[in-house]
Amino acid sequence: MHFNPPASKDRIISKFPKCYNPQACLQMKDDWNTKAKMACQDRAARLQGYDRLKMSKAVVVGDLNVGKTCLINRFCKDVFERDYKATIGVDFEIERFEMAGLPYSLQIWDTAGQEKFKCIASAYYRGAQVIVTVFDMADIKTLEHTQQWLCEALKENEPNSCFVFLVGTKRDLLSSQECQRTERDALKIAAEMNAEFWTVSSKTGENVSEFFFRVAALAFEDAILKDLETGNSTARIGDGSILNDKALKDSAAKPMKKSCC
Repeated sequence: MHFNPPASKDRIISKFPKCYNPQACLQMKDDWNTKAKMACQDRAARLQGYDRLKMSKAVVVGDLNVGKTCLINRFCKDVFERDYKATIGVDFEIERFEMAGLPYSLQIWDTAGQEKFKCIASAYYRGAQVIVTVFDMADIKTLEHTQQWLCEALKENEPNSCFVFLVGTKRDLLSSQECQRTERDALKIAAEMNAEFWTVSSKTGENVSEFFFRVAALAFEDAILKDLETGNSTARIGDGSILNDKALKDSAAKPMKKSCC
């Protein structure tokens, strides 16, 4: 067994996180799925001080300089760096949560937006439970490119296996009226992508934690429900049945079925 340190107080999620905009919400609910909730309560009642690491994978994609790294750094490190440094290839962070009483981790992959790194980054799309497509709210062209980024990420994963989010960054650079206009355009794109839409500001931190909490909660609940569907007992929830490091390596090694938007 691998020791899994407890999550910090600001990473404890007991209630199901709300969506940002009801118009862009794919799952309108106030609580965990009943079956998932029962499974969590059963496991939490017997939880020991150690546990195998449970993990889901989220990949963040989008054009160069839309703020992918700033978004991740604001959530994971609570920092905002004004000096822009392009991501070379890929990078990742691991955030530890306590979700409905159970330990859980989210692996967040930061991918390069430069054309020359696309081949490298695409290999890391595989095995994702969440695809986050990011655009710059102050640059409408980056919104137009999000569908292509999503399509490329979906090619590396099984059909209907990923939650999809469309995230507009740098909302602090827009006036209230400009933000509303951009949101209307983004909502149309989100509907076409079957994605949940959010706007954030990595500079001020607005909506950043709320967004990642939503991502983590949906991925966690989905992992539990899939365990139950495949016949795994509730005793195995928390015993490494949810995606772990070995599963990530295995999924990257196996050829995936190709699909496109």
